[in-house]
Amino acid sequence: MQKETTEFIHETLRFYNAKQPLVIFRKPNETILKAYIHNDKEVHFLNSFNAKGFLFAPFNKNEKKILFSADKCRILTSEIATDKDLKITLGDSTNKVFHNEKSKKNHLHLVQKGIDFLKNSHIKKVVLSRKETVECANFDIENTFKRMLNNYKNAFVYLWYHPSIGLWMGATPERLINVTQNKFNTMALAGTQRYKNTVHVVWKEKEVQEQQYVTDYILNTIKGSIKNIEVSGTYTVKAGDLLHIRTDIAGDLKTTDLLENLIEALHPTPAVCGLPKKEATKFIFENENYDRAYYAGYLGELNIEKNTHLFVNLRCMQVNNKIASIYIGGGITTDSKPEKEWQETVLKAAVMKKVL
Repeated sequence: MQKETTEFIHETLRFYNAKQPLVIFRKPNETILKAYIHNDKEVHFLNSFNAKGFLFAPFNKNEKKILFSADKCRILTSEIATDKDLKITLGDSTNKVFHNEKSKKNHLHLVQKGIDFLKNSHIKKVVLSRKETVECANFDIENTFKRMLNNYKNAFVYLWYHPSIGLWMGATPERLINVTQNKFNTMALAGTQRYKNTVHVVWKEKEVQEQQYVTDYILNTIKGSIKNIEVSGTYTVKAGDLLHIRTDIAGDLKTTDLLENLIEALHPTPAVCGLPKKEATKFIFENENYDRAYYAGYLGELNIEKNTHLFVNLRCMQVNNKIASIYIGGGITTDSKPEKEWQETVLKAAVMKKVL
């Protein structure tokens, strides 16, 4: 008999309370919840992209990627029949946001430094981010996860935990790569504005150009590995309370052994890094003054039933001792305005605050 979703989540999170490594997730626009419960508490790193399991990779591609190997996990599934399955217990949601003029001043300075850097170099774009903390006096992991499932149906929603790393949660709208048999899919996603009851909006040249940079980079990157490439027109998509410009890119793998090359070439995408990647990444490491950790990395299933579904880790937060660290950023070009870039990070932070 199919368990009610709330019961499934509650029982799975008993392993979290027992400090057992686990991940629970739902893919975009699907109704299946899936959980990997690791058999031991060791940290296992990815040794080969031929492995099978759930992959959690940091932004810094030189750092190790964590794998919950399928053969070392108990794997559970449950179907979300209706929204009523996600019963949420009401409680005190009083949160204290550590969002002050100093953090704003620092980000405005960082963005201006990025603009000056672009104007005096051949760099087209750099993505700059910050971390905002929220004190959650009555943080309820179960209710928070269910709110994410309810509010972000077209996102990859996840809860990932390892006692040696910590708790990460997110609802990301961006796919890094999808490989089913020899079929390849990805997306170029950029530009941000607030959703105001319609997706029929006008985008400014800055956002259109930023999105085109991402599309062009992906097409140039995959042309040696993918044949029969198809590119959709740009269109506007809703992600929570935000809108983005999206282009879908699909094709066929030329050979079946290209997965690692594609992932390593695409990550980090210009949507979270910039262009050219090497110079943009160097600027990020030298100027952001904090560790992105797994923010803007990627995560998802690797080689499960010959399918790989990986997503860029955006709209995410790390929770430690009832302090939620929310990670947000935006693409900077020579046309950027620091105040507007600050406001964009405020809008993106609100996505996670909404579920706390």
